Amino acid sequence: MRRKRAAASLSAAGSSPEASAMRRLRLRLPFLLLLPVTVAILILLSRRVRSPAAPRPPTPPPAAGCPPRAPRPAPPPLYAASCPFHRNSYNCLRNGRPPLAALSWAPARCGGAVVPRIDAAGFLAAARGRRVGLVGDSLSENLAVALLCALCSADPGARKWKRRGAWRGGYFPREDVTVAFRRAVLLAKYTWGTYKFPKETPLVFYRGGEPIEPPLSIPDGLKVVIRSMASYIDREMPSKTLKLWRTQSPRHFYGDEWDHNGSCVTDRLLEEDELESWFDPRFGGVNKDARTVNLAIQEALAGSGFRLVNLTYMSEFRADAHPATWLGKKDAVAVYGQDCMHWCVPGVPDTWVDILAAQILHYFKQGKG
Repeated sequence: MRRKRAAASLSAAGSSPEASAMRRLRLRLPFLLLLPVTVAILILLSRRVRSPAAPRPPTPPPAAGCPPRAPRPAPPPLYAASCPFHRNSYNCLRNGRPPLAALSWAPARCGGAVVPRIDAAGFLAAARGRRVGLVGDSLSENLAVALLCALCSADPGARKWKRRGAWRGGYFPREDVTVAFRRAVLLAKYTWGTYKFPKETPLVFYRGGEPIEPPLSIPDGLKVVIRSMASYIDREMPSKTLKLWRTQSPRHFYGDEWDHNGSCVTDRLLEEDELESWFDPRFGGVNKDARTVNLAIQEALAGSGFRLVNLTYMSEFRADAHPATWLGKKDAVAVYGQDCMHWCVPGVPDTWVDILAAQILHYFKQGKG
């Protein structure tokens, strides 16, 4: 039987079109957040011109892997369902979903510090004159929408921003800040074979145009791709660049996969003693991929210039916070199944924004931004 193949190319980036595009992007975006694909990257490039002093958090940002508790009472969202930067399928409140138990909350006390809620006006002041670019898949877009809507609450003059190559974005004239999202779902150049995921043979990964032999498993191939990309970004980006890699966003399909009637219609948060049965790869459940990929990410980035931002653990509790059947489009569930992967906004991505903002402001406090 002829082997069916799919290939991931890791050819030298220096002379490729992707490299040229990266250089052009670096020149255009003095302050950059880069989030490519499901395993997302965030890159912050400091501006050469010193910005005026901005509000700073009193303590370093805590680790994001501590047991979360919803504040009582839960704080209201910073923005409404009418936010002009919203995306319909994430807008659960407008789509008729009953209010969630807690739309957003931060981990309680982690390392002696509390994750502060984003001060949108202070964040814009700290980022004055900078350009923020987000690149990634639809889960990165979840984060982009939450960030855009949060910042919009501090600048009534905010308006939509759209340029060639950008998916969506916003301009905040009060502090001359631009935030743009570019949808990109691949970590490296990728060529499909005759079948998307061949079952009788592993994917074939290439380095420098030559296939890697023996063929790698998908996790090992992922590590090769991540190391190649991280090495390229470390080499090409200025030394003062803050590089953050967002860990995986967990799914909450109950019963089976999305295309086999997997469901997440619930208003209940998971308990801590339930997490292992839902997400531990040893149990082989449908939601095991996030932790599996996180292990590959952690190993691949060891020794690189990237810092991991762990958003997985705190998000695992929120089985209640997905769009589920409230997708805002007729017959969407019948065609695509329930959405137990993306998140309602306002919701969990607001906490991601809080953690991201704390990391960035702490970076500025250290005088590196």
